[in-house]
Amino acid sequence: MRSAAAILGPSDDGRDEASVTADELLDKAFLALADPVRRAIVARLSRGSATVNDLAEPFAITKQAVSRHIHVLEQAGLVTRSRDAQRRPVHLDAAALERLTAWIDRYRLVAEARYRALDGVLATSRSAPPTSSGGGQAVATPQKEKES
Repeated sequence: MRSAAAILGPSDDGRDEASVTADELLDKAFLALADPVRRAIVARLSRGSATVNDLAEPFAITKQAVSRHIHVLEQAGLVTRSRDAQRRPVHLDAAALERLTAWIDRYRLVAEARYRALDGVLATSRSAPPTSSGGGQAVATPQKEKES
């Protein structure tokens, strides 16, 4: 079976097939996690595998609705199912969550580096003595209005 990226061909922005597929997986995963029921299912599965009946118990929705939510999570690559006699337990794919965390961390680290650089500039400007020769940067200070 061909991937969607292989069917669609190269993207318009020059990304290769592997990155398009990775982006599509990210899209599916974040879209799946946008629903509060699916997030609760992922939270429950973080404690261990469970059947549809186990997962449906805390919700006021039908087992069929829970099965549809599980199917969305499965399509997003966040959960897997296995067969154990009559049971089909659902398992959380920790590696999939790790990929999401890695994607978020990449941008969090960039933002933190920018804040650290800003902190450095602010610390330097606070510790530097004011100069009267005009060599430093002008700092705007509020001036009192003349009272008449």
